[in-house]
Amino acid sequence: MNYEEKAKQLRADILKSLYECQSGHPGGSLSCVEILMALYYNVMKVDPKNPKMEDRDRFVLSKGHACPTLYAVLADLGFFPREDLMNLRKLHCHLQGHPDMNKTPGVDSNTGSLGQGISVAVGMAMAAKYKKEKYGVYTLIGDGESQEGIVWEAAMSAAHYKLDNLTVLLDYNGLQIDGANDDVMSIGDIVGKFKAFGFECLEVDGHDIDAITEAIKKPVTGKPKFICCKTVKGKGISYMENVFGWHGKPMNKEQFETAMKELGVN
Repeated sequence: MNYEEKAKQLRADILKSLYECQSGHPGGSLSCVEILMALYYNVMKVDPKNPKMEDRDRFVLSKGHACPTLYAVLADLGFFPREDLMNLRKLHCHLQGHPDMNKTPGVDSNTGSLGQGISVAVGMAMAAKYKKEKYGVYTLIGDGESQEGIVWEAAMSAAHYKLDNLTVLLDYNGLQIDGANDDVMSIGDIVGKFKAFGFECLEVDGHDIDAITEAIKKPVTGKPKFICCKTVKGKGISYMENVFGWHGKPMNKEQFETAMKELGVN
């Protein structure tokens, strides 16, 4: 697979769907493209023909507002027609503004209220241990989301129950809806905090698919894994990169055409 071309295709699909509905969250969707590519193309065991396969790996998008990225990847894999992406957030479409496991094939958990997704993932990992199942559980959280207390309750539980079948990935782009993390509510040494909570911790370039894949596959026994993926909000679109105003803002026609041109899409 040509990672660079695939990432451009996914970013184009994300922005097309967001432009069509004139709502949603481009910045944080673009920052996590390579993270989901590493998971779904290189690591996770899933089957588009059998989305509820019992021994599949589970993924929980805790930062649920970045669902356009998840939808683009699932469509690319064949969980549902790619054309469905153009109906994002529209009435009667299965592609909601936040993931809905009851409507969208390939979605393992409803998410949206920030902080809850990682807690659901911990529960899934505990269930796998209890049932002696071998599937892995992966969750993607945001750095702004990490200001939520429920994130740390989940982290405490994951370490206490020695959930080495759980991997928590952080989309660390440094920005949230109201500005920089450090200005709104500093999360400080986030890697040091997860380490103190009992996680095996790694740091990678969040746009380097090989590095992300290697970190996810690194064997860990007796403790959960935390991977801090350093990313750029709005990655791939010059006027969106590192601009917190693009957290949740629709594009006008000129902005959309500029974005497509930068991605090399007609």
